[in-house]
Amino acid sequence: MKKIPSLVLAVLFAILTIFAQKVDIYSRPEQFERSRDYDALHYRLEFRFDRERKVYWGTNTITLKPLSDDFRQCVLDSESHTVTAARDAEGRPLNFEQIDRQLIVSWAQPIPYPEEVTFSVDFKGQHGRTGIKFMDAAETHPEQINTYGWPENNHHWFPCYDFPNDKVTNEIIATVRSSDKMLSNGRLVSVTTSEAGGTRTWHWSQEQPHPVYCITMTVGPYVMIEDSLADLPVNYWVYEKDVPHALRSFQKTPRMIDFFSTVFDYDYPWAKYDQICVAGSGGGIENTSATVLGHSTIHDERADQDFSSESLVAHELAHMWWGDMVTERTWSHVWLSESFATFAEYLWARHDLGEDEGAVNLKRKKDSYLREARTRYMRPLVFNRYNRPWEIMDAHSYPKGATILNMMRFVMGDKPFFRSLSHFLHKHAYQVVDTYDLMTAVKEATGQNMDWFFNQWVFKAGHPVFDIRHSWDAGQGLVKINIKQIQDTSQGIPIHRTPVIFGITTSEGHNSHLLWIEKEAEEFTLDCDQKPLMVRFDEGNHLLKEWTFEKGQEELLYQLRYDDVIGRMWAASELANESEVPEVRAAFKTAAKDDPFWSVRIGAIEALGRMKDRSLVSFFQGRSTDKNSRVRTSALRILGGYEDPALARFFMDRFEQDDSYAAQAEALNSLGRCGDPVHIPFLRKVREMTSPRNIIRRSADTAIKALEEK
Repeated sequence: MKKIPSLVLAVLFAILTIFAQKVDIYSRPEQFERSRDYDALHYRLEFRFDRERKVYWGTNTITLKPLSDDFRQCVLDSESHTVTAARDAEGRPLNFEQIDRQLIVSWAQPIPYPEEVTFSVDFKGQHGRTGIKFMDAAETHPEQINTYGWPENNHHWFPCYDFPNDKVTNEIIATVRSSDKMLSNGRLVSVTTSEAGGTRTWHWSQEQPHPVYCITMTVGPYVMIEDSLADLPVNYWVYEKDVPHALRSFQKTPRMIDFFSTVFDYDYPWAKYDQICVAGSGGGIENTSATVLGHSTIHDERADQDFSSESLVAHELAHMWWGDMVTERTWSHVWLSESFATFAEYLWARHDLGEDEGAVNLKRKKDSYLREARTRYMRPLVFNRYNRPWEIMDAHSYPKGATILNMMRFVMGDKPFFRSLSHFLHKHAYQVVDTYDLMTAVKEATGQNMDWFFNQWVFKAGHPVFDIRHSWDAGQGLVKINIKQIQDTSQGIPIHRTPVIFGITTSEGHNSHLLWIEKEAEEFTLDCDQKPLMVRFDEGNHLLKEWTFEKGQEELLYQLRYDDVIGRMWAASELANESEVPEVRAAFKTAAKDDPFWSVRIGAIEALGRMKDRSLVSFFQGRSTDKNSRVRTSALRILGGYEDPALARFFMDRFEQDDSYAAQAEALNSLGRCGDPVHIPFLRKVREMTSPRNIIRRSADTAIKALEEK
């Protein structure tokens, strides 16, 4: 393969690093943990509604403890509603003022430290863009009321201290129509019916402290599907029309709870676990014991192969430990919840679907971060420059942090790593934490000082970029390995220290060697009496990295056939530019048909697709019936690139015969590239088909537009 000098590579990566900083994140203001002069202890929230006018009335009875010695005023976050009264515990009026997104309640005499005080605030609000929403009935959902509090939106529907460094217990008591149900956090205390008023009053109590952003309320005509894990209630709240499909998305929840309780060595920490589907929201939000999910979470059987909800369900469930029970004290440390929940997605995929699915899941997370690093910015994982918390809910806080946790597991060892997590959870249960608390927990649980690891991976930006060369000295029976780190360190990216596993395969067998990279340039020698068939860098795929590793065609062909799934994918990408070489083409065709894992088959198909060789059309047509829908979709996309009118009938047939919405959508996209206006009536007919995320309609519309322009 063509050699690129290390100096040239270093210059290229330096240019990419500069180019990546399209977003000047360091121009954003610094944010710090909020100071407070009281500790909010309990919110007792009571609500009633006028559904027709989309108006609600509420009372928050607040119990708090002063943290100052002259506590005369309580400042609460209060926005998008109007406060109408404030009263002390005996019902006497208190002075209050609502200005600048705040409510200020005053006492005539100071409350002495640390005496608890209780007072009530009455308020009135209405449907808004955030906070509380009154949703009209639609084809996809019934009429409902739902709330959205993360990260700092709950003060839009009730007065509160809306920042994660203070945790509360709370109750919600809501009077709703008798045809509706109401879900909130914690334990269901009671449901009382008023026959005369045609209403029911629901009373929920969250009895362990949790973050204010996790307080939730949803009202609607739900069907509750009951499930359990031993004595733990596990329930799924869905629309009546979705009952036949609900278990497809939720049925693994008890197994997930059991798995996470075991792997984190901390039993599920709340009174129950509910999941509820709502309108006007995508994804999910981890409200304590009452996760809210967009209603697209539920889908029919055909959609499951392409739109599985398992990863989402696992992510939000993991937050019951990471974020809800132990909570980052500032958003700057949000990785302590989001990275851990994203890491839990990988743990579940590996546990439930096997090593290969887990490995590809983790690779996708690495790739997601690397795209952001190359095209937008690189920043430390703990980072306090933002205008709103949303700005750091990015590919650093989610997938990068997840891959860093997996590296930490590799460096420490499985048992010490998970023992540290268990100790951290037990020590800080129901408290607020920061990254330094985790660092201390590691030392306490294992004796290992991992400060160096946190310093380079959590408190500094970037990742290593390796240039690797190897050679075999037959006379000395040695493999020589040269490694350079060529990342641009001028932007604060460090030279990384890390262990790495080199694997050497010969005709006599395989040996793994654990080595430590400590410097910008390293040379290692390893005993090897026979010419290696394959030398593998980062065996086990532990490191978050970019790298170049020059290899000959013979070694890459061996790797494409015999390495693990990530190595086979990498070998396919390295050989892609040599697809016209007969041996390489033959190897790709074999891999595309026979490799046991779908992602390698896709890699081989896409490498062949770059050739635009018309003699391969029938081969790709055969791959469009692969057992995996993602492989079929890839083959259909490549066939569309030929823009061959003779393929139009084939794409229509594939649309009719395939059972994957994603593959069907790709068949329509390709029809738009290969067909002509005579196919527009067919496209207009199929665009009316219901599909997840309207994928069929969107592809049909794209195809129609393309054909109309021909």
